[in-house]
Amino acid sequence: MERLWAPWRLEYITGEKSDECIFCAKPAQDDASGLIVHRGERGFVMLNAYPYTSGHVMVAPYEHTADLAGLDPPAAQELIALTQASLRAIGRTYGPAGYNVGANLGTVAGAGVADHVHMHVVPRWEGDTNFMTALGEVRVLPESLEDTQRKLAEAFASL
Repeated sequence: MERLWAPWRLEYITGEKSDECIFCAKPAQDDASGLIVHRGERGFVMLNAYPYTSGHVMVAPYEHTADLAGLDPPAAQELIALTQASLRAIGRTYGPAGYNVGANLGTVAGAGVADHVHMHVVPRWEGDTNFMTALGEVRVLPESLEDTQRKLAEAFASL
């Protein structure tokens, strides 16, 4: 193979970085443009715009806080309930062999958005870490974000 096209990555690499919190801004948009697949009372589920695998979602409370330990109990409970629902929706849609689930709390822990707590749910398949990721730090996704958003929104609606 001589070329691998991943044009959606260019914006991430060269684009201006906004000071705006994506977890505060995206819920104000419509679901499709905000990449939101489900909204709850205290939190929501959205696609990662620069995913590790197809179906990689982030679960966040509407409240802008970095403090997971200080999140009020109803919001914390919904954060976990939405994470569980994400596992079910991704499982029905993609049938992964496993998942990575977790939160990076603080910049030194790897948080790209350190001031708004969020959980990552990353579906995994045997062999999904291949030479592209290991050597080139490139991910190959088999479908567009728009298709993933539509599929997962439909899966959430049927839960």
